[in-house]
Amino acid sequence: MTTDGPYIPRVGQYSANVSLLMAISDLPALNATLNFISTIFIATGWYMSRRGLWRQHIACMIAAITTSALFLVSYVTYHYARGGQSTQFTGQGIVRPIYFAILISHILLAFIILPLVIATVVPVFRRRWEKHKRLGRWTMPIWLYVSVTGVLVYLMLYRWFPAP
Repeated sequence: MTTDGPYIPRVGQYSANVSLLMAISDLPALNATLNFISTIFIATGWYMSRRGLWRQHIACMIAAITTSALFLVSYVTYHYARGGQSTQFTGQGIVRPIYFAILISHILLAFIILPLVIATVVPVFRRRWEKHKRLGRWTMPIWLYVSVTGVLVYLMLYRWFPAP
């Protein structure tokens, strides 16, 4: 460790003089990880529901909501810290329109999914199972799509076609 500038440790490193555990530049990877974990919980929760395993379904959906909420906090933090600047996509050729089709559909459905998740969860607290089930049939595939495409956008933007 040098003493010529501020030391920002990475996850897993410890420093007595700095309390930060992650740099802002680490947040896109964290966001993708949280999206991936949400995807697993959403899919597993749906599977448990289809099998009538209600306690496991509830546990998975609480975990999916929690990881999605953590994602949202991290996502907003990242974009706030960057002053609203977006990362430019550098891919060329056929991958470019594919990326933007995925990105646009992801953004549009991401705006819809939060109120849809809330609308699907509220009937549970009122024990209105049929309404929950009816809304869940729409919520689950959209939420799953948003989670999966969030990971794909990250991979395309930061891993497969990173800015130079």
